[in-house]
Amino acid sequence: MTAVRRPLPVLLAWAVVAALALSAWGPRDRTTWFLETVWVLVGLPLIVLTWRRFPLTGLLCCLLAVHALVLIVGGHYTYAEVPLGGWVRDTFGLDRNPYDRFGHLMQGFVPAVLVRELLCRTSPLRGSRWLAPLTVCACLAFSAVFEMLEWAAAVTGGQAADAFLATQGDVWDTQWDMFCALIGATLSVLSLSRLHDRQLDGLRVTPSYSGAGSTGAVRTSTAGTRPPLP
Repeated sequence: MTAVRRPLPVLLAWAVVAALALSAWGPRDRTTWFLETVWVLVGLPLIVLTWRRFPLTGLLCCLLAVHALVLIVGGHYTYAEVPLGGWVRDTFGLDRNPYDRFGHLMQGFVPAVLVRELLCRTSPLRGSRWLAPLTVCACLAFSAVFEMLEWAAAVTGGQAADAFLATQGDVWDTQWDMFCALIGATLSVLSLSRLHDRQLDGLRVTPSYSGAGSTGAVRTSTAGTRPPLP
């Protein structure tokens, strides 16, 4: 495998660590902070530990860092009380703080590139017409699992879980959250696929998937390593 050494992932990682440390200083609700940032607490070390074996594209690194910041801000203030969302609510006369909706839009937009990268590099789906719909379906499935986790938190935590749920009195909040994730994933696939493909082509690593009958020869690009599926 050709090592990938770039300053951008390192800078992004340190920026996320700094933001995480600042957010841990006096959050509105300590339990909510942990529940919202646990994905960052687990995901960042996982990326660092697997980087030499499975480095990520610059596009995915940037998106993951932005998503981490969205989670960190939501964890510090709680989604219903993020100041920027409150300003948007008051300015446009909305009936709720929209930061939660934005967070769930990102929950589809960013994981779509992550899922797409994993599928392109570890399966024969690159170039297949099934890649886009399966990517969107995976993101929607993740959103549904997250909603079930929120349901479990509501059952076990009762009113103490209200800050984590951020329903703000909307009985259709669960459906809205999954719909926002669906929209985010769809927009991501439609707008970023070509850029993502170019970065995958330039990522000088050995693909994890080499197809049936592979001889195990080392390849230096993800381009042209297997025929597309119909």
